[in-house]
Amino acid sequence: MPDAAPLPDARPDLRLMIAAPRGFCAGVDRAIRIVELAIERFGAPVYVRHEIVHNRYVVDGLKAKGAVFVEELDEVPDGVPVVFSAHGVPKVVPAKASERGLDFFDATCPLVSKVHRQAERLVAAGRHILFIGHRGHPEVIGTFGQVADGAMTLIETLADVAALVPADPDNLAFLTQTTLSVDDTAEIVTALKARFPAIHGPRGEDICYATSNRQTAVQKIAADCDAVLVIGAPNSSNSLRLVEVAERGGARSILIERARDIDLAWLRGVRTLGITAGASAPETLVNEVVDWLGQRFTLLREEVTTAVERMAFKLPRGLEPA
Repeated sequence: MPDAAPLPDARPDLRLMIAAPRGFCAGVDRAIRIVELAIERFGAPVYVRHEIVHNRYVVDGLKAKGAVFVEELDEVPDGVPVVFSAHGVPKVVPAKASERGLDFFDATCPLVSKVHRQAERLVAAGRHILFIGHRGHPEVIGTFGQVADGAMTLIETLADVAALVPADPDNLAFLTQTTLSVDDTAEIVTALKARFPAIHGPRGEDICYATSNRQTAVQKIAADCDAVLVIGAPNSSNSLRLVEVAERGGARSILIERARDIDLAWLRGVRTLGITAGASAPETLVNEVVDWLGQRFTLLREEVTTAVERMAFKLPRGLEPA
């Protein structure tokens, strides 16, 4: 009896548009490498103050290698190395580490450090800083911790701009968190300049190249997508902004951490699906999502590239690979 004919592939077609750039940026790469090299150099455990980057998969992987994550320096025992997260820390943190004689390595993204130095110079020049950012975000806390109390005011919305009553309107400056929505921030900056024509702004863009590039890539695909999956952590500012950018571009969007978070019901009726990943999400998780989709759909895959990133940052002195 002849073999039965193979059953037809019942998987529906799904056009997959994958945004590029996506995933790890140079600052995240550097921060993770700092923790790994510290473990190689000193042995486990190496303590890390705050999540090194906002991604559970990355943090769990570093824990398995010997990293111990804590929220405050007081939780770090004497005699062990400590790494400060990519988001930056208030000045008092490395000062206290030095007082205790701790070996510490600062994994602050150099683009965040640049904002810190700008803040110091502006305050030294006698200006009051209006800092555009999200309350409670580690980067905001770290930046406020570079200057004296009262030297900066947080601006989150256009309503905050309207409500401002500065003591000296002619002696203001503004800076921004590096992981904000490009469009929303531009609106706030425009409002600040309209209210305070003499306000001093940074020469270049404070929003980092990786945040801008990922938002541009999502804008590019969103108009052609029914829905967009953003791979990232719920406490990742840049990932949350990608969801907003996709929705603003006309596509339904949702944030997921892993493939297991995808709800097939959410994909009902979707013929073209976009995928991107926040700057702290590794490419492994993108591949995991694509594989999950490939088991359920016949994928027509397309990568949409809007920029090519070649940025790289130096490692701290004392941790350069041999």
